[in-house]
Amino acid sequence: MSTKQSLADSLKNVSEKDKKQIKAAEEMLGPDPETMGFIKNLFWGNYREELVFPFPEVTAEETARCDQLLAELDEYLRNEHPSTEIDRHQEIPHWAIKRLFELGVMGMIVPKIYGGGDFGITSYNRVLERIGQTCGSTAVMVSAHQSIGCGAVNLFGTEEQKQYWLPKISKDMLSAFCLSEPNVGGEAGGQETRIDLSEDGEHYIINGEKKWATSGALAGMFTVMGKQRLVDPKTGKEKDKVTAVIVTPDMDGVDIFSRNRSKCGIRGTWQARIRFNNVKVPRANLLHQEGRGLNVALTCLNYGRCTLSAGMVGAGWSAYKQALKWSQLRYQFDRPIGEFDLVRDRLATMAAYCYAMDAMLYMTTGIVDRGDEDIMLETAICKIFCSELGFRTCDNALQVMGGEGYMTENMIERLWRDSRINVIVEGANEVMHSFVFAYGSKQLGEWMLSVKQSPFKHMGDAIKIGAQLFMGIRPPAPSIDSLDPSLRDHADELESLTREFSHQVKIAFKEHEEQLVTRQMVQRRLSWCVIWLHAMSCVLSKFDRHIRNGLDGASLEHDRAIVDHIMAMGSNDIHHQIRCLHTNTDETMQACADVVWNELAAMPHGDYYVPEKTPVEDAQGNGRPIDHDNIDQFGDGSLAAEIQSVFGQQA
Repeated sequence: MSTKQSLADSLKNVSEKDKKQIKAAEEMLGPDPETMGFIKNLFWGNYREELVFPFPEVTAEETARCDQLLAELDEYLRNEHPSTEIDRHQEIPHWAIKRLFELGVMGMIVPKIYGGGDFGITSYNRVLERIGQTCGSTAVMVSAHQSIGCGAVNLFGTEEQKQYWLPKISKDMLSAFCLSEPNVGGEAGGQETRIDLSEDGEHYIINGEKKWATSGALAGMFTVMGKQRLVDPKTGKEKDKVTAVIVTPDMDGVDIFSRNRSKCGIRGTWQARIRFNNVKVPRANLLHQEGRGLNVALTCLNYGRCTLSAGMVGAGWSAYKQALKWSQLRYQFDRPIGEFDLVRDRLATMAAYCYAMDAMLYMTTGIVDRGDEDIMLETAICKIFCSELGFRTCDNALQVMGGEGYMTENMIERLWRDSRINVIVEGANEVMHSFVFAYGSKQLGEWMLSVKQSPFKHMGDAIKIGAQLFMGIRPPAPSIDSLDPSLRDHADELESLTREFSHQVKIAFKEHEEQLVTRQMVQRRLSWCVIWLHAMSCVLSKFDRHIRNGLDGASLEHDRAIVDHIMAMGSNDIHHQIRCLHTNTDETMQACADVVWNELAAMPHGDYYVPEKTPVEDAQGNGRPIDHDNIDQFGDGSLAAEIQSVFGQQA
């Protein structure tokens, strides 16, 4: 089939609801990049080693500048930053935000000509990692400001927009990103907010509501996404597409009606709810192009997923080191608890996780810095891997510290709470696993479908794929030749696993055919396989760089033991996921889920909390009441007004 044809239109035995979802996803992602990145090639069984070896480097000049900034930041975080106060009082004091501006942290990615630090993404994430070691709330606030707040202007703004906004954002103004809505979470293309052109063509008129806008009550500018009715140039018909515009809180009709809500973790961050009631926005405030708002959003999220990961890497290192020291000094049965195998297992796992997260984070930022075209999978996988393993690391550390780890006077409890949100935000990991499989295998699946539909037209390909699918004749494994000779065994394992992974993807297409579109259990298993392949590649690349840079002696053996363990863990999990493709509990799960679902008939809405907005009419407003009496939601806005007066001014 032609790659220009919608995949959904070519599928049989797929419900109209699923076809609609596929079409929406295709439209949201846009056309395939002209080149396939490292991850997509793994689905085909190709190993593009030149994309991951050698490990990305930053120039000596920028590294030195970043080292100086990190030294100043470290001094501040160790001696001044009120991490415990932020968590307890659920706010980041304005003086602390001001110090971050003064240090240059808040404008790192902005070019020098606009007053910023002109740092690359790798340096920026080094700073976010250091902040994440100390305070998750502050890491999120900084990330939301730069990666997805001012990042939109930095990447897509006109020259006039950059000259006006970037100096402010770099020096003394917070920014916010307004994408999520009460009915819109993981479905970024499902915006209900309207952005319509005024009759005179001079303004956009915004109506709608946004939710979870970090620092929205404190910011001086918002990047707002909404649906606009536009003529599709291909069909000549009108169609809703997402447009992005710059909005300021002082515009008539902007109502910040909820400034913050009390949360489990990252308690110092404030997520606003904002209503837009016939807000007139000058046409000059358009970002990028009309109908290209999703491109703005997804590109900013690529950056945000890196910085989210950086915060988790920092939290992971802090949790691991604290647990390691505790296991040395906490005695039970006349010995340190770190001598017991079950504790040693947790310590080894945490060390391996931290090394692997670090390797994947800085591989990903290096790929972004060098400007690779096809990076959406790489950033998505970085987010899944670091959020999942980062939380596991904090959880392991809390377990090692036992009851003391659960006490609020120890930072582990706070790291644990702060890290939990990251498997939810910027794409819940359940959604992201399906995305990794669907987007990663899309071109392979289209090719297999075209061969199946026209075998005589693709005779050579039909014979090859037929031999693989029906006779088990796998193609040769890819070759990895760039690593240090001491890593040959690991390279051999990666070659073999890459071939087997690609084979299992093709078998899944054969066995499930069109139904694979909805088989999320299968998708997640294959997603974890490719995530681990990428993680293992990042680990080997990082270790190879250290070897080539002269790492030797005890340091070499220390790192080699950690690398050997993470490689063994990755290989073991890939084999486990492949086994589960064929031996699993999916059928009993589905049967159990069916009977569980039937329990709902006897569960009155009023006994349970329900979503504030739902298409189930009899549930609207009829859920269990939420008791706000003893929860401070900062409803009076006095503190928000104070901070907004400092960091949201329009001077």
